[in-house]
Amino acid sequence: MKYKLINKPNNTLTAIEQILVNRGIPLEEIPNYLNPTDDVINDYFSFGEKKMKVAGELLKAVIDEKMSIFLPVDCDMDGYTSAALFLNYLYDQNPDYTLNYITWWHHEGKQHGLQDCIEEAKQYDLVICLDAASNDYEEHRILREMGTPVICCDHHEAEKVSDDAIIINNQLSNYPNKAFSGVGVTWQFCRYLDDNVFHSNYANKYLDLVASGLCGDMMSLKSIETKYLIHKGFKDENLKNPFLYYMAQKNAYSLGDHITPMGAAFYIVPFVNAIVRSGTKEEKDLIFRSMLSYEAFKIIPSTKRGCKGQTEKLVEQAIRTAVNVKARQTREQDKAVELLEKRIQSNNMMDHSVLLFLLNQGEIASGLAGLVANKMMAKYQRPCCILTLTEKDGKTSFSGSARGYSKSGVESFKDICESLGEGVIEYAQGHANAFGLSLPIDSIDTFIEKSDKALATVETEPLYYVDFEWGPNHIDKQIILEIGSVGQDLWGQEIDEPYVAITNLAVNKNQVSIFRKKDNTIKITTGTGVDLMLFKATEAQCELFSNNEVVIITLIGRCNKNEWMGRVTPQIFIEDYQVETIKKYDF
Repeated sequence: MKYKLINKPNNTLTAIEQILVNRGIPLEEIPNYLNPTDDVINDYFSFGEKKMKVAGELLKAVIDEKMSIFLPVDCDMDGYTSAALFLNYLYDQNPDYTLNYITWWHHEGKQHGLQDCIEEAKQYDLVICLDAASNDYEEHRILREMGTPVICCDHHEAEKVSDDAIIINNQLSNYPNKAFSGVGVTWQFCRYLDDNVFHSNYANKYLDLVASGLCGDMMSLKSIETKYLIHKGFKDENLKNPFLYYMAQKNAYSLGDHITPMGAAFYIVPFVNAIVRSGTKEEKDLIFRSMLSYEAFKIIPSTKRGCKGQTEKLVEQAIRTAVNVKARQTREQDKAVELLEKRIQSNNMMDHSVLLFLLNQGEIASGLAGLVANKMMAKYQRPCCILTLTEKDGKTSFSGSARGYSKSGVESFKDICESLGEGVIEYAQGHANAFGLSLPIDSIDTFIEKSDKALATVETEPLYYVDFEWGPNHIDKQIILEIGSVGQDLWGQEIDEPYVAITNLAVNKNQVSIFRKKDNTIKITTGTGVDLMLFKATEAQCELFSNNEVVIITLIGRCNKNEWMGRVTPQIFIEDYQVETIKKYDF
């Protein structure tokens, strides 16, 4: 275990100010960051005033003339919320048109854009792509030549602005916030329509969908606009979407009294992602319909065990289905992890800097590759690539998902892959440490050799970045309470929850209490008034602290404010530790 103090603390700053400065928020911007208002929302004309006007006029003409719209639903949380927001919004404007002239469509697997649905799209008068398709240049051209225009509300990077489609994209315009996802762009387009086309006020009804999509695509909370919309969308008065509301109720114990960015990321988003990866088309459609206010409360035949002949609300069936599919995905994921762990042993894969798994078709479902790569990366503390043999256009390659191990100090495994030299990779597309990767079949040995060399000096044990470092007699209770008081509200993507380090702390076995329920919990009562909590402790850890008179440890932990029976105490949740010294007997 290693750690690094981000910056020497400035005694003139509060703990929260120090943490935000450490995350890259300028000191002078912190008051506005902590208490933003609607003023932080960017002007939708930043996408291009002419572009917005053309898209708005086109959409209105199509609706007025009762022409048909084709809307592929992109296959992730951002895609689902983008499409649901847009359909709910249009239903507010014109229910009859929305019900009878718009067709939504689900991808078979985890594909994106128009490539797998171009034949369906040809049958409609207008194609609207949300959270996808900015770079589907060939499909844009085909549809334009047929007389079918395309509108894209997207946030993905692309080489250029398409000549054959209307592209509303924060990455391809002067829109200031680049940490904005597809649902945010879609919401801004609806705001434009409210103000300039329909003269209504419906877009802000769907801020809960905006918040969920931004969390689902892990948009950076360094953006004050993104941070503000997430927190505003998850306020109780704005949590109205049927699926989100019912899912929040289902996970109320884990979420606490309100949804936070981290809470959404752990207890809402994964259920939609499971449907996308492991659900059937029928299951995908059920969950999507439960996000539509005009579909969610329809009474349909119950599929609940023992309830044959009975009925239930569509949203109730959707929630149960999402939970079941998530459980099914977990079983498939566990089987995949077991398969790959056997290969690590048989192929001596730990001798290399990257876990490179080369699979045949069908060994691991393509939709699970990224999820399983995350698990393997975290467990073995090194980059992981899960690639499947693929043949396309006469070329044979290994393609799939790559994940970098950010705790090793590598900011971008993607950049490293791209730097290995011409011909070593076909492409690396996506985020810095979560991206799609393709290797030519004849470059595998070269990739292994060059990645070993590029990562030779990189640590394979966790490197924790800490905001505060204390010796055993200088633990700052007030800082712990200040950090603990904000709960989980501030923390999320790129505004990481703070870690603190405590060095050379002597733990006497008389200070240790062990609670054995479903999981072991170790409580260490220090002489400083701060309790240390180690959750899900192993039997070996329980024996370490209970069988030795004194164990001296250096630990990394998270701060918590514990309130019980009117008493407030500071706590540290132990994330990791290393043993410095063991004294079996105290003489």
